[in-house]
Amino acid sequence: MPLDPAFVEECFYLPEGLLIDEILDVDVADSRIRVRMPTHDDLPITRTQRVHPVLHPRHVSGGLMIHMTGVAGMVHAYYVLGLRHSEGWVGYGGAIHKGRFKNLARPGEPIIIDCKATTVRQRTKSVVARYDLRFTQGDAEVYHGDQTAMWMKVEAE
Repeated sequence: MPLDPAFVEECFYLPEGLLIDEILDVDVADSRIRVRMPTHDDLPITRTQRVHPVLHPRHVSGGLMIHMTGVAGMVHAYYVLGLRHSEGWVGYGGAIHKGRFKNLARPGEPIIIDCKATTVRQRTKSVVARYDLRFTQGDAEVYHGDQTAMWMKVEAE
């Protein structure tokens, strides 16, 4: 499904910072979401690479992929956990327990990001979620992460 304007309005980033164009699946019962990230030569960081066809081919930056783990977390928080920024919820990455860049992601074919919460501890004003994140491009897994994020409800002053 295309991005819902209500979701985009709730995000911590402007639309150009989300870098996803489609939500492919939301499975509340399995605590899982899947999104699609287009890839192209003009992605942030990617566009400024000094490219060598053999030694350093153009690729989706690892730093950008870490950013995308946060975007996936926002999608999960919105659609699965029901957290809304407009209701005072804010979220931050807490820890990358394990992160592996398994293959270069090259501009062209989209990256599919699969994000599953493996544990969720939900309290009245906080949520801690641990995520298994898998990024694939075609048949290749390009990133696998085991990461924790924390969501807090902040009272407006």
